[in-house]
Amino acid sequence: MDISTPLTQAKRLAGRLPAQRIDANGVARVDFRAVMALALPLVANSAVQVVLNLTDMWFIGHISTRSLAAVGAVHWLVLMTLLVFSGVGMAVQTIAAQAFGARRYTRASQALWNAMWGTLLAAPLLLAVAASGHSILNPFGLDPDIELTAVEFWAPRVAGASFGTALWAMIGFFNGIGNSKLSLFFTATVGIANAICNYVFIFRFGWGVAGSAWATNVAQLIGLTIALGIFLSAPYRRQYRSHLTWKPLRRVLLRQLRIGFPMGIVPAADLLGFAIFQIMQTRRGAADGAASQAVTMICTAAYMTGVGVAFAGTTLVGQSIGAGDRAWAARLGNYVITLVACLMGGIGLVLAAIGPWVLPVFLSSEDPDAARVIALSVKLLWIATLYQFFDGLSLASSLCLRGAGDAVVPAILVLAVSWLVFVPIAHILTFAPGQGWFELLPQLGWGAVGGWIALVLYLMVLGLVMLGRWRSGAWRRISI
Repeated sequence: MDISTPLTQAKRLAGRLPAQRIDANGVARVDFRAVMALALPLVANSAVQVVLNLTDMWFIGHISTRSLAAVGAVHWLVLMTLLVFSGVGMAVQTIAAQAFGARRYTRASQALWNAMWGTLLAAPLLLAVAASGHSILNPFGLDPDIELTAVEFWAPRVAGASFGTALWAMIGFFNGIGNSKLSLFFTATVGIANAICNYVFIFRFGWGVAGSAWATNVAQLIGLTIALGIFLSAPYRRQYRSHLTWKPLRRVLLRQLRIGFPMGIVPAADLLGFAIFQIMQTRRGAADGAASQAVTMICTAAYMTGVGVAFAGTTLVGQSIGAGDRAWAARLGNYVITLVACLMGGIGLVLAAIGPWVLPVFLSSEDPDAARVIALSVKLLWIATLYQFFDGLSLASSLCLRGAGDAVVPAILVLAVSWLVFVPIAHILTFAPGQGWFELLPQLGWGAVGGWIALVLYLMVLGLVMLGRWRSGAWRRISI
């Protein structure tokens, strides 16, 4: 872990553009090694996040399949809530990357402090949302016992969400300046602390699913404390004036919120549709809900790997724009999008192949529903392989667009595709007549299999739409 020489990131960019090499004929090429030098720590960072997710699933799955279904019903709603309330923080990586490319180092640290102030202002709102779990879930008509368990997880997880949003902003800063190794260190620390706290809170203290929520909160607080200490260490005080840029400036804070809020809406809109999809599966029954949640968590191995490489795209596109070369930003974005789509597609095939051996690890063999959940999960994993490539297109395109500061139109596109395509088709294919929420829609009753087919169709459309936005070049006219 290198915290003593942040100037080395600037020196590596001096006289050339990010991830650029000049061949023997004097032609500029994308330097694959430079891309991977930035991306691999981010991929490792995402791998740790996958382990964290699977750790949570293991602990919760060993409480009961009903607990897994209950947490699955609110897991994505929790993430969506965090994204909506972390608008100022979502802009940190973009602003830091562009400021770093332009050698405006104090602007990068100012962006992080703005995110800290924004997180503090949002904390009371998060507490209010945390107390509203029953009101939020009641309209979905879940089994009363599952709803009660879901709220037990929801309340502490959302109440402590400020730690997570602040940590995301910290990680965004270090990613933006190209120090992805530190981001890996923070996430690894959180992962280890989360596993320890899960064991203590769930099995020693007997807190059940609420213990898993508190474990995540405590682990993220530990990671945030360490990250803040490094940000305020002598090397960062010298180059980024991190100890002097803390004062909130209303104009700058509001401007960052205008940039960051749509950035949070892009993944939040996607997750809201996915949250409704997961609630549909849980409404069908605990086995369908548990199988869907288990497959989703396993598929994060492909998704989070793609996230790691795609976040490198955010940094490289932002740094290229900051350096004044949008054509090079476009070239790097095209390169990263292709790489992420192919990588996620390949990992998806591997996950489906090993699914029958991996899935039983996360469920108790004594649970009477375990065999049914495993059989359904294996089937869903093969369906999931069909969308991984297109999910990669969507993910990488949106994060490259984020590096350019293009978030408003992508947010509108995601909302439209999610609510006009995904949610209605998932409702039609999942529920049988009399089971769903909207009797005006046809209801074919294919259960979780139908829901996942709808997910495949959604991500195919979304991937092509987001790629089209990137290829349109409209982002070239945006200035932040």
